[in-house]
Amino acid sequence: MEKTWWKEAVGYQILPKTFYDSNHDGIGDLCGIIAKLDYLKALGVTLLWIGPFYASPMDDNGYDVSDFLDVNPMFGTLADVRELITQAHRRGLRIILDLILNHTSDEHPWFIEARAHPDSPEHAFYIWKDPRYDAAGRPQPPTNWASFFADSAWAYDEQAGQYYMKIFSRKMPDLNWANPILRQRMEAVARQWLDMGIDGFRVDAVAHLARDPEFQDSELPVNAQGLAADWSKFSNLPALFDYLREFKQTVLAGRDCLTIGEVGGGASPQMALNYADKETGAFNMVFTFDHCWCNGLEGKEIITEADRHVDVRQLKQVFARWYDGLGERAWPAVYWMNHDLPRVVSQYGDPIRYHRESASMLEAALLLMKGTPFLYNGEEIGMTNVDYSSLEDFHDVWVANYVIEARSRLSEEQILEYERRTSRVNARTPMQWSAEAYAGFSTVEPAEKVIGNYQEINVAAQQADPYSVLNLTRRLIQLRLSEVGKRLFVYGGMEWIEPEHPDLFMYRRFTATEEAWVVCNFRGETIPFSLPEERGECVFDNYSDPGFAGALRPYEARVWLRREDS
Repeated sequence: MEKTWWKEAVGYQILPKTFYDSNHDGIGDLCGIIAKLDYLKALGVTLLWIGPFYASPMDDNGYDVSDFLDVNPMFGTLADVRELITQAHRRGLRIILDLILNHTSDEHPWFIEARAHPDSPEHAFYIWKDPRYDAAGRPQPPTNWASFFADSAWAYDEQAGQYYMKIFSRKMPDLNWANPILRQRMEAVARQWLDMGIDGFRVDAVAHLARDPEFQDSELPVNAQGLAADWSKFSNLPALFDYLREFKQTVLAGRDCLTIGEVGGGASPQMALNYADKETGAFNMVFTFDHCWCNGLEGKEIITEADRHVDVRQLKQVFARWYDGLGERAWPAVYWMNHDLPRVVSQYGDPIRYHRESASMLEAALLLMKGTPFLYNGEEIGMTNVDYSSLEDFHDVWVANYVIEARSRLSEEQILEYERRTSRVNARTPMQWSAEAYAGFSTVEPAEKVIGNYQEINVAAQQADPYSVLNLTRRLIQLRLSEVGKRLFVYGGMEWIEPEHPDLFMYRRFTATEEAWVVCNFRGETIPFSLPEERGECVFDNYSDPGFAGALRPYEARVWLRREDS
């Protein structure tokens, strides 16, 4: 197997707005990331994925870009970006950025020109359609397609007298990738950032760059608003892969950089090969979402305690399907959470009774699997979902759209409980650095509300405890990146142990002369297990005291390592 730096990397995603505030304005910034580089180096990660800091009105946390080549002043300057790259590289840390190709902000100069002048070149940078009209002569969307934000995939522009397509917020008009001039402009953006010295991109929403050219109504069932959630109309379509082949040739060819595609819209492992096949794909790997809701709760607005149950079999089946589907043709990326998902210890662990145990068990399961692992900021200390008591605390356009739509059938308390459990706001609260005011994130009240448990769950409180989530995560990263760890956990083979077991997440990593067993208990009770007696030395246990020979305690994780001579 070919060895590369990005296969051996351990990634760490940072959302700049909520990571660390260096200038005391309540908002995280680029200099705040620079200030914490030594912490990240000590954690052991080697690759930083930095969320968007581009010029933006911040309708959707910076994914609505008004200038791809400038920095939002709330985060800093281009000089700060260059300093971040320099300081990270000095510490052996590589940097990839979010590259947002699907859309711009409606405040981008291109869109301002496009809506004002239908004959301008910029008008053709976006997807415009004439309206349909109802019986009263009122304009209606050209299709019944729903957006990912629960409203129509179209927004009417009074100035232009047309609808523009927007599969996210109405303030994020979709770009028309069928236009070769637009493609050249976006390719130039990517080249300029690479020339500045970054090490690659996570390409946002890349599955949606092509649209069904017929622009016909979906035949799927519609909701109360008459909208169909038919992602096939703008996901993983054939023309997209023509655009990506061009992007690979004009931007990536000859560069030693990492590219990761965010592949949603129901992509299968086989479809993912179109993105990341090592011979023909434009990307080195993809992020998928199939494993993120293996607890039966996705889309359930009202639940009982009995509904809260991680389906460990399903979780293993999802990973196995992707491993088998990619085979040796593509390299996997593995993660538990990102900026769009709930906190993993709340999703798959027990943050109340077994916070330390379940958070560290999840890291053991993740960090020793096949593929490049990614942590999300705060995951290494077991940050939890929010405890907000008001919907007004959820500063998110997605939540705002959902609340409008859900109020016809749910009470305010039911909506609040649903958002506390599922909202992406859970991942977007300030990083909990200490028990000081505002969790040590800032000296003033942050723009986003701090979670109430910050005095117990924070970096400073965990630094000195060898069995804290933080230090157990460090140990796992060190194990993965040791010489034997690289042979086994990066480049070694992987097979599931008892894949049908309902409670235990177990796998074996192996080379011709070495093997490791990773055994993780996803339950809050002691579970028996069986492994070969000749399994070598126990090199990791997230409990400080010796356990049982043939059973795992609640949320316990153990790793054994055996060499041929042991």
